Amino acid sequence: QVQLVESGGGLVQAGGSLRLSCAASGSPFDMNTMCWYRQAPGKQRELVTSIRRDGRTNYADSVKGRFTVSRDDAKNTLYLQMNSLKPEDTAVYYCNAAGTFWDRGRGYYQGDYWGQGTQVTVTS
Repeated sequence: QVQLVESGGGLVQAGGSLRLSCAASGSPFDMNTMCWYRQAPGKQRELVTSIRRDGRTNYADSVKGRFTVSRDDAKNTLYLQMNSLKPEDTAVYYCNAAGTFWDRGRGYYQGDYWGQGTQVTVTS
C-alpha cells in the first residue's frame, strides 16, 4: 500500500507564498505522473499542476506564472511552490501519484493514489 501525506498548508495573506509537500511512503517504484489537485467549497475538484518523471509539467491557466511544481524522486516527494497567492487559491490541496508500483503479494501493478489533503487559506 502506498500512502501520500500532504503538508505545508496554512493561512497566508494575499500576495504571500506557501510551499506544499507530498511525501510518499510504502514501496513506490515508478511514479510516472504526480499531480496537485485542489477543491474549494462548493466547487469541483480541479487539476492544478502535474509533473512527469521526465520533468515535463503542465499548469492550470489560473496558476501559471505563480506556482511551480517539482519532484525529488530520491525522497519520493512532490512539491508545490505557490507564490503571489490569491484568495481564489483557497482550497484543500490534494496530492495524486500515478504509476507503476511494487507489492510482494501483487507484483508490479499500476496504481493511482491520493493524499488526504492540506488546507490552504488565503486572506484578502
